[in-house]
Amino acid sequence: MTNPLLESPPLPRFDAIRPDHIAPAIEALLAEADTAVKRAETVSPVTWASFVEPLDDATERLGRAWNQVGHLNSTVNTPELRAAYNAALPKISRFHSTLQQNPALYAQFKALAAAPEAAGWDAARRRTVDNALRDFRLGGAELDTADQARLAEVQQTLAELGARFSEHVLDATDAWAYVTEDAAELAGLPADVVAQCRASAQKAGVDGWRLTLQMPCYLPVQTYADDRGLRERLYRAYGVLASETGPAERDNGPLIEQILALRAEQARLLGFASFAELSLATKMAATPDEVLAFLRDLAARAVPHARRDRGELETFARDELGLDSLEPWDLAWASQKLRQARYAYSEQEVKAYFTEPKVLAGLFDVIHDLYGLRVLPDTAPVWHEDVRFYRLVDADGRLVGQFYLDLYAREGKRGGAWMDDCRNRRQRSDGTLQTPIVYLVCNFGRGVDGRPATFTHTEVTTLFHEMGHGLHQLLTEIGELSVAGINGVEWDAVELPSQFMENFCWEWDRVEAMTAHVDTGAPLPHALFERMREARNFQSGMQTVRQLEFGLFDMTVHAAAEPPADGIMAVIERIRDEVAVNRPPAWHRFPNQFSHIFAGGYAAGYYSYKWAEVLSADAYAAFEEQPDALGATGARFRGEILSRGGSRPALENFRAFRGRDPEIDALLRHSGMAA
Repeated sequence: MTNPLLESPPLPRFDAIRPDHIAPAIEALLAEADTAVKRAETVSPVTWASFVEPLDDATERLGRAWNQVGHLNSTVNTPELRAAYNAALPKISRFHSTLQQNPALYAQFKALAAAPEAAGWDAARRRTVDNALRDFRLGGAELDTADQARLAEVQQTLAELGARFSEHVLDATDAWAYVTEDAAELAGLPADVVAQCRASAQKAGVDGWRLTLQMPCYLPVQTYADDRGLRERLYRAYGVLASETGPAERDNGPLIEQILALRAEQARLLGFASFAELSLATKMAATPDEVLAFLRDLAARAVPHARRDRGELETFARDELGLDSLEPWDLAWASQKLRQARYAYSEQEVKAYFTEPKVLAGLFDVIHDLYGLRVLPDTAPVWHEDVRFYRLVDADGRLVGQFYLDLYAREGKRGGAWMDDCRNRRQRSDGTLQTPIVYLVCNFGRGVDGRPATFTHTEVTTLFHEMGHGLHQLLTEIGELSVAGINGVEWDAVELPSQFMENFCWEWDRVEAMTAHVDTGAPLPHALFERMREARNFQSGMQTVRQLEFGLFDMTVHAAAEPPADGIMAVIERIRDEVAVNRPPAWHRFPNQFSHIFAGGYAAGYYSYKWAEVLSADAYAAFEEQPDALGATGARFRGEILSRGGSRPALENFRAFRGRDPEIDALLRHSGMAA
């Protein structure tokens, strides 16, 4: 039997990979990587060609196969695929733990750093070796044997717990549905959402309309459903996902306690006072106190605006909507009504103009105008019929990179939006160039009844955001795997290119070009866009403090030497005392769904969104300052930030582009919170 995970085709064979391929492929590739590691331990003399490149070859083959398995597990999850993934996960984790602790490899890297050839290295190779030596220390290479064994056990368990956390959220989301045959309950919902609910019911073999907790249904219900009971029903179900109120086997509460305890132990083993200190060892921010001070400084600026936003909403809800109390399930609905009353437009009105073909064309035009590159349709084996594939070429038609686009929500697909690396750029010793490939994944509603999908402006912004991450990976000009693209980039700077791209969703020429009404084909009227601009910072204070609440909670629980004795809910309630203006009910279990920090890469790093927003707003200000030099400024942004990958510190990249250190002024101005 041929195994697509063991082949080396130009593109992954997503149409051919089956769960029973995973175990034999991972076993074979682990054996291959182990052999390469053993050779590398004793190779002499230690040179880039004799040591680094063969090691990269073997570990890249393993990493690429595992990446494909993980991607399928996130986008087309099935019980069989999940079982195969979870069976292989401990072996992968064990391999990487062992690699990071390998004393012979550590010694070889030290020898390489001291070798005569090191004097002639470029920045990428120097950074590669510096990072490797740091990662050996952070991986436990300097610990005694007993502590190394315990650290490896902790890391393996953490990987398994993170996977289970994510599975619980996915399963709890997919398990819940509400079916109604009463059309009156759906009053206020957009027609396309009602049609999707009808299609969901038909697919499930039931009459009426089937509502779910997936975002293309949940968010419109909270925002537009006039039936207060319906809003409350879905809010309550979503608020306790993966908690003690559901099946015990899907409760993430115990997992959170275990994760925090193991992370604290991991930090202690490596000589750090807390997991936050360990996490920051590879970031721009130096200490937890620096991060907390940054977040609280921003909170001091934002909380007065947030309180004003809340007060205005309460008054409007009482006087205009007849709500004596503003409940959590009223917030989005009342806010939408206030937005419409104040600015004479609704998100739903705007959504009809953002049709998928026009949005994609507009996005691709921005890429062309900034960087002189064209996006062209391409073909590849895909994991679902929804998926499309594109190539990115320069003015001479040369291939720069390729990307998959998977836009729609569906059962078995993890929620949220993300970019991931399928294959990184690499300059091989034989002179051949491996071009990068990325996945761009969203969870938007699909078109129904033969009509194209339409996106809210927020969803358009999300798409641009993920494309910004993709361009960071695709436009790298670094040839060393470990510092190409986003590899080696400090985590609190990795959101700079993504948040930067969001700004183009607010330029009139761009918006006009990427809109065509789903019924008439007319572009968005300029008067309507002006009302959108006036409303851009509507409730920005409330939105900002919500993000600060998450960042403060994340850093607080991870900056402690031990998990909180009174439980994580007590911690988040204390944070809410400090910054929240919209307080969820006591029964709400937000941490149980906080996959960013308990199942993703943002542990002790959620502050990165706001930290990087300072960088991105300041970077975009350079384009505002020279509106007639888009191509030239874009070329500098590409050359000094996107192309550099992790080959030099992010702060150096920013200084090279901007000519100075970052300043917060542009962020405050863009958010409507400038003095």
